[in-house]
Amino acid sequence: MQTILGANGQIGEELARELKRNFTSSIRIVSRSAKKVNDTDEIFSADLSIPEKAIEALKGSEIAYFTLGLPISSELWENQFPLILRNVIDACKINRTKLVFFDNTYMYPQDDQVLTEESAFLPVGRKGRVRRKMAEMVLEEITLGKLEAVICRAPEFYGPGKTQSITNTLIFNNIKQGKKLKVPLSADKRRSLIWTPDASRATALIGNTPDSYGQTWHLPVDISHPTYKEFIRTASEIYGEDLNYSIISKFMFKIGSFFNKSIKELLELLPRYEHDNIFDDSKFRKRFPEFQITSYRQGIHMIRNEQF
Repeated sequence: MQTILGANGQIGEELARELKRNFTSSIRIVSRSAKKVNDTDEIFSADLSIPEKAIEALKGSEIAYFTLGLPISSELWENQFPLILRNVIDACKINRTKLVFFDNTYMYPQDDQVLTEESAFLPVGRKGRVRRKMAEMVLEEITLGKLEAVICRAPEFYGPGKTQSITNTLIFNNIKQGKKLKVPLSADKRRSLIWTPDASRATALIGNTPDSYGQTWHLPVDISHPTYKEFIRTASEIYGEDLNYSIISKFMFKIGSFFNKSIKELLELLPRYEHDNIFDDSKFRKRFPEFQITSYRQGIHMIRNEQF
């Protein structure tokens, strides 16, 4: 049995499909309102902030994937994320379950340095500090030898279906709605974006590779690292139209934050858009050379085909 904790989002859904395709038909889906992804899935609705529910959710599970997401709220993250992860870690130890922790890059410095698995945790803002705390919880268990676990870390998403990200919101949603595209802060800084199905496929692969445990892995991205200007130029070619865009300045974000709570929650993430953001996935590429990574051109084609 392999269990996905938080399978209602794009990562969890794609993960369930990939596990069924290539690894196992014995999959349990766990969330507050669990729904099947594959016909053969077992579902278990649970509030993982309750320790007993977390223990019950993992009974009989060989591997648990922590892909649970919460709304972008600093207060909610501080109150719920470490508590839920603590319960899951304890439940894994009780049930002798391996943990695959799906992580983001919020705890990293938001500057020009190339990000590797060895990069120091220097978070900017409350949500970054929460993600640092969570990663350190898993790393501590690994170091102490109390839990067989692995961290799979992904940069900003772009992709099909339910994918939620700044890029999807400001680029692809606006294309679909016939609106002018928006770019945060600069169109000339290099970006690292991960195709969400690739993130899920790579996570499933790592989770089912015994020697991958006890360490952190950067999940694979297209290594061309385009600027938003280049990314939009490629999208223009694929969509067959001249896609115009405008830059949203930091000042405009700050003004918007007074009127929109969601924008206020994004402010701490803005420094990464002032700098090149290069996410080094060479460790993964060396260990899994046969893994087929989706290029930006392929990904944009698939998004366009889904939209029209």
